[in-house]
Amino acid sequence: MLRPSTLRPALRSRVAHSTRFASTGSNPQVEAAQKKAQEVLSSTQQTASKAFDSAKKMAGPLGETAANLLGSYQQPVLYNLAVFREIVKHVYRAEGLSPPSVETVRSAYKTLWSNATSVAFWQKAVNSGEILRIGIYGLEAYGIFKIGEMVGRRSIIGYKLD
Repeated sequence: MLRPSTLRPALRSRVAHSTRFASTGSNPQVEAAQKKAQEVLSSTQQTASKAFDSAKKMAGPLGETAANLLGSYQQPVLYNLAVFREIVKHVYRAEGLSPPSVETVRSAYKTLWSNATSVAFWQKAVNSGEILRIGIYGLEAYGIFKIGEMVGRRSIIGYKLD
């Protein structure tokens, strides 16, 4: 009986010697698709490098440090970010997404304001136990606000006053 390990060299030699030949005829559709793919790739890389440069300018010294940290990975990272942006754009268009209208936002805030100023709403919330959920949502909003402050200050503890 042959063991699998004895068959491996024979299989490898068979795979190594087999070659695949490209078709000899030229297909204009394939050539056009390849040309279009190259154009998209080059435009994506240009856009990504412009975005990266503007981000570096906005970030100042921190942006220069980030660029130096990326080193040789800068181009693949920029390319992947550009591809992600294009995918998001396609999904945005395909799903027919759009920002909410002014009237939708206005009616949402009008409802919130009328509930916040209504005594009957608060009595109903206390009696039904909804007040706990409202309190937790408020605590989450406060926590997110505080984290945003810390990120903006670039420090956990207050501002540096010199």
